[in-house]
Amino acid sequence: MKKFIIGLSFTLFLCFSTVAFGQAEAQTGPKPSLDNGTIQSQFDYLYRKSSSYQEYKVVKKTFYQKIKGNVLDSLQVLKKELVDTKQLVEVQGNEIKSLKADLQTTNDNLTSVTKEKDNIKFLGFPMTKSGYNSLLWTIIFSILALLLFFIFRFKSSNSITVQARDLLSDTEKEFEAYKAKALEREQKVRRELQDELNKQKYADKKGKK
Repeated sequence: MKKFIIGLSFTLFLCFSTVAFGQAEAQTGPKPSLDNGTIQSQFDYLYRKSSSYQEYKVVKKTFYQKIKGNVLDSLQVLKKELVDTKQLVEVQGNEIKSLKADLQTTNDNLTSVTKEKDNIKFLGFPMTKSGYNSLLWTIIFSILALLLFFIFRFKSSNSITVQARDLLSDTEKEFEAYKAKALEREQKVRRELQDELNKQKYADKKGKK
């Protein structure tokens, strides 16, 4: 009787253990097999399901073929992903090269536009803005210097002209005074000469009588 009770208890324990283990496996996820899961989990499953013989594991041919196919399929998928990744890298590399070329072209155009913007043609010759401004201010200052020089020369010449006019006026006045005096002396000499002639005529008439 005691053995029966012990056996029944052990059987119930095994039943409850099996049910609890099954519930735990149902909660943790799908049951491991060679049809799902990672390659690592499939090898673990194969190891558990293989029988042992001394230091060796005896693997079923069907399990071996199955896991071999799974590994080859995984390798094929990885190879395809590697080829796709390589192609994607090449495409991205070509795009990067194209973008770099476009960027270089844009930089060259920007440099050219900047040079054209900073350069100004003066009398058909290209010049930078700073050089053009320097030349322009040099011309302006030169014109101002020449203007001041001509103003100074004009004032100096005008002063000389005024002095020459004053001198000429004084000379003309002196000349007029000289002409008046000369005319007066000439008239005086003529009168004296006429008096002498008159005296001479009178003396001749008196001598004839």
